[in-house]
Amino acid sequence: METQNKSFPKHFFWGAATSAHQVEGNNHNDWTEWEKLGRVAHGEHSGLASGHYDRYREDFAIAKELGHTMHRLSIEWSRIEPRPGIFDQQAIAHYRDVLLELRRLGIEPMVTLWHFTNPIWVQQLGGWTNKQTIDLYGRYVSTIVRELGDLVTYWITVNEPTVYSSSSYLFSYWPPERKNPITAWSVIRNFVAAHRLGYQIIHRHNPNAKVGVANNLNHFIPARRNNYLDRTLATFSRYWHNQWWLDQTYLTQDFIGLNYYFYHPLRFKISGLQNLLRPEPQDRAPMSDLGWEIHPHGLGELFDFLKKYDRPIIVTENGLADAADQFRAAFIRDHVAEIEKALQRGVRIQGYLHWSLIDNFEWREGFAPRFGLIAIDYATLQRTIRPSAYTYRDIIRQRSA
Repeated sequence: METQNKSFPKHFFWGAATSAHQVEGNNHNDWTEWEKLGRVAHGEHSGLASGHYDRYREDFAIAKELGHTMHRLSIEWSRIEPRPGIFDQQAIAHYRDVLLELRRLGIEPMVTLWHFTNPIWVQQLGGWTNKQTIDLYGRYVSTIVRELGDLVTYWITVNEPTVYSSSSYLFSYWPPERKNPITAWSVIRNFVAAHRLGYQIIHRHNPNAKVGVANNLNHFIPARRNNYLDRTLATFSRYWHNQWWLDQTYLTQDFIGLNYYFYHPLRFKISGLQNLLRPEPQDRAPMSDLGWEIHPHGLGELFDFLKKYDRPIIVTENGLADAADQFRAAFIRDHVAEIEKALQRGVRIQGYLHWSLIDNFEWREGFAPRFGLIAIDYATLQRTIRPSAYTYRDIIRQRSA
């Protein structure tokens, strides 16, 4: 075990992640408006979500009990700036209390400034299709950094910009349900500019801050390894989904945030863009409740891909929907093993944050997917620690000894 422990840096971060809209409850943003259209599974609304806004102390106390040393959370822009230029001091004070509680417990906060949701007034201006949103985002970031920056070292400017731009403006799966490649392209470029602006604002306030992006990176392979079209599709997908954003932004990232969920064997199909990019099921690996294949080795492949950017890496999300808690313990153990092997290969990895700390509202899929280390009874909001959370605690103890 001792040889194993030496693989991990002394100050390696262990923890979990959440996002405001998915756990807080009682938000009012573009997503809550879209939920009223009945697009979410079973017609669900986020509503009280997991009740975290009022019960964050309870949730963080459990995280501390489980040995977590970092927690990733997001700040809800629509709470901070409910109307243009009007900043809610009560909301700011709430997030200050949240951060102070983490600090009191000795848990390092990582703050995400934008995690998929927009104030309604921003969306009415066109959201991220409008270049004006870049400056509006910058004004919001300036306020957060001025008010809360003394409590935060680690920042995520935006979460999964390629997923959002594709899901919302290319595949019409998320609000505002557009399907226009030119619009999707303008959105992702506006995110690049917003990230760079956010990076500059944060570093002006604190030159020692650590700023990154939570990138959703997939392990794409050709479904038929000897098929030229499959290989071409996999190469294109790796470039567009994994590489393009990093090529534009890595010079303004102090660390790379890596969200890993998907292993995608791709088969070329001439049946429309969405079908062409649909993964080919392999029928070999275990699957999550959402039908996502579990392939830990894909994480190792992505670590090797990221080495060329010469930035430290923090796994900012990695998890699975598993209501029965059947696979989660092995899932965590196997993905941590991939981190350990990558560290031994010389990859600079500084932390692992499981998705998620508590069960949450999983966007269009609603409340059915259970990603949490902590189970939530949505009728009572009672918290119950899943057995896999204790497995994770033991892994943390072993790797931190």
